[in-house]
Amino acid sequence: MTLQQLQQVITIADSKSMNEAAKKLYVSQPNLSSVVKELEAEAGISIFIRSNRGIAVTPEGEEFIGYARQIVEQYQLLENRYLTTESKKKFSVSMLHYSFAVKAFVELAKQVGMDEYEFAVYETMTAQVIENVRNMKSEIGILYISDFNQAVLFKLLKENGLTFEPLCTCDTYVYLWQGHPLASKPSISMKELEEYPCIAFDQGHGNSFHFAEEMKSTFDYKKLIKICDRATVLNLMVGLNAYTLCSGIICEELNGPDYVAIPLTESEPMHIGYIKHKGAKLSAIGEIYLEELEKYLAEI
Repeated sequence: MTLQQLQQVITIADSKSMNEAAKKLYVSQPNLSSVVKELEAEAGISIFIRSNRGIAVTPEGEEFIGYARQIVEQYQLLENRYLTTESKKKFSVSMLHYSFAVKAFVELAKQVGMDEYEFAVYETMTAQVIENVRNMKSEIGILYISDFNQAVLFKLLKENGLTFEPLCTCDTYVYLWQGHPLASKPSISMKELEEYPCIAFDQGHGNSFHFAEEMKSTFDYKKLIKICDRATVLNLMVGLNAYTLCSGIICEELNGPDYVAIPLTESEPMHIGYIKHKGAKLSAIGEIYLEELEKYLAEI
């Protein structure tokens, strides 16, 4: 079983035709059929069902090709990082929906410039942040650990060969717009928030309370709105007097001056930090990103 063979069966599955796949791969159809037979014999399964109308992937084949895709993607990541002769270096960071993490990236890009680097920033779900770092799609992931989620997240990180490095500890804040009826209060309780919609980031298939981006994930909210992007949070705050719970570390430069973070009466500590591969040495640009992040957090 070789990398080339795995790439070939993936192409066949995507093309849904042996003829089309052979054209794309610049090989003969008999040659491609032989590759499939060899792989099926080696794996002990039928990967494809053949008929006059073309081919279809079997249930066993779907699982096999899923693993094959992971192997090919991992090789491509390895090749892009270490084996290519491209002039541009790469840096990627995955994060929860944190404006301060985006701000640190902005400062990084300004400092090192964009002529020599190809950047990627992923604002995404907790499980995806972990997955992106595990698969080396991102060098660094930014998320938080709390007393509630630490057992689950630390176990998951350990299973995936990752480690959590703390950056700061903060309290829980209520984030809302300045025109909200509660915006002038020195602190806000969960009881006072009862009649207003709470906004929470959807966690997709991994929608576990332990993966929630917001504190108080098990609270029985009377009104709850699930969303996927940070801009929608700001729109709903204004349109519906909605709110969300956060770290209180808000970048006004990016989010604008029309929103405030007020201490939650029933506050719980959040330990914000970054994840990386255990034992891995960060790249020079990764170190610069963390320096910018620590610099911004120290100013709060």
